[in-house]
Amino acid sequence: MDIDFELYRVFNEVANAGNITAASERLHISQPAVSKSIKSLEEQLGGPLFIRTKRGVILTEEGRELHNYIRTAIEYIRNAEHKFSDMVNLDVGTIKIGISRTLVKFYLLPYLEVFHKKYPNIKIEILTNMASELVPKLRNGLIDMVIANMPMKPQSDIVVEKLVDIQDIFVVSRDYNIESYNINVEDLNNYSLILQPRGNNTRDYLDSVMAKSNVYLNPEMVLASYGLVEDMAKIGYGIGYVVEKFVTDELKNGNLVKININPPIPPRYIGLLTKKDTIPSFAAKKLIDLLKKAD
Repeated sequence: MDIDFELYRVFNEVANAGNITAASERLHISQPAVSKSIKSLEEQLGGPLFIRTKRGVILTEEGRELHNYIRTAIEYIRNAEHKFSDMVNLDVGTIKIGISRTLVKFYLLPYLEVFHKKYPNIKIEILTNMASELVPKLRNGLIDMVIANMPMKPQSDIVVEKLVDIQDIFVVSRDYNIESYNINVEDLNNYSLILQPRGNNTRDYLDSVMAKSNVYLNPEMVLASYGLVEDMAKIGYGIGYVVEKFVTDELKNGNLVKININPPIPPRYIGLLTKKDTIPSFAAKKLIDLLKKAD
């Protein structure tokens, strides 16, 4: 049964008012139009909805039963409209982001601060893990987006957009015993290397670059935390592999020194991953726009 919802809206107003005249005033349509709508609905449903009296109309038993459902349905629709309006105006909403702890600290936090000041009612949920663990959650709709160091293996159902370029570098403490700050890649294994584990995008990218020079790195220390790689390099434990953008202050104040590698590490970028053919929520779209406008 395919009945125009407008007929139910008219029926609900007449049932609430108990009077055709009052209902027509609330609906801002003529009394004949109201009566015609009720008659049409009764014909399509196959039975009377009201008993006409001199003082107005009274619901039939079947009409009362129908009204209970229609009144609830209309209330749901109104609530949905209000909810939709709130979400459009960013008065409510939740954004779920998959990202590494490193990128939360060194990349995302300043943008979240700006976003929160502008849209304080939007809830941000952050799930930290490696990109390889986060992408399946994105695919299954458990998170809205993934922010990750690129490159990574292309996937047909995932869209990747560049947010900002980054440059990986090797760094050491000034106190570290090293003959020169200019090193050929084949000589890196002569020093104590501090790297992140395989399976991490940053480490996998480094290994792929080194493989082109037939160099396979054997780190003395493997640390899951990017921050620990930086910290261990600062205390002179060895040569750390870091993102230059993330250690700008340490390079300026002399806590770390950049090592020039020959051949140099090619630049890469931080990417935004979203599910293909999926429309982000209004809140998520606003955050994405903010990230894209940066840098």
